[in-house]
Amino acid sequence: MNVMTSRFATWKRIFFAIGSMLLLVIAASCSSKTAPLTRVTVAGETSMKAQPDAATVVLSVITQSPQALNAQQDNARKSEAVIQALKASAGADTEIKTSDYSLQPQFDYRYNKLPKITGYEARNSVMVTMADLSKVGAVIDAASRAGANSVENVSFILRDNSPARGQALAEASRQAITKAQSIAQAMGGKVVRVIEQQEAGTTRTPAESSVDNKAYSEISLSSMPMRPTPVQAGALNVNSRVQVVVEIQAGP
Repeated sequence: MNVMTSRFATWKRIFFAIGSMLLLVIAASCSSKTAPLTRVTVAGETSMKAQPDAATVVLSVITQSPQALNAQQDNARKSEAVIQALKASAGADTEIKTSDYSLQPQFDYRYNKLPKITGYEARNSVMVTMADLSKVGAVIDAASRAGANSVENVSFILRDNSPARGQALAEASRQAITKAQSIAQAMGGKVVRVIEQQEAGTTRTPAESSVDNKAYSEISLSSMPMRPTPVQAGALNVNSRVQVVVEIQAGP
């Protein structure tokens, strides 16, 4: 009798354990059905104005001669003078580098005749990147006096580590999260977590200022009073876009 009672108690405990496990499985299944998780991808985009923190100036020294060596040597001499003038006038925190160099023959194209080489042209282009925007005009003037005879481009830019760029990205991220929260509220749920966040892109529309190249070509500087070149930096448009993947738990 004691054996039968013991066996019955054992089977009773086993059935109770199995029943408890089944209840837990059913409860978990019901819970997952009443509160499903949904992944949603949202994007935030913002556009703001910012003042440039650097400027780039591209200047060229162009020389011509019937002989290639003479064109190259004349260009080398003038380019060296231009670089020294740039170093003296641009100030600290300035980067000077060669952006382009070419030595090419000049052809005379006549009708029904083979092209004939009439001379050679050497071009040495130098890019100057500076943080002091007030010195842009002075840099152009110093380079032209030293021998630069072509101002290719003047641009005002925003560097990657600028506070304005970080502010634009933060605002785009806030917009994306706000969108996700609105979607969750419409579903009667809430945002559980952010799974992924990516910077979809940050663009900066540069402010450019063009300078008439003829102003520094074929002009005798001694025949006219020296006037500083006026260059004004305008505001830039900083556009940022962020893509965020969130997990939303819907309401019952």
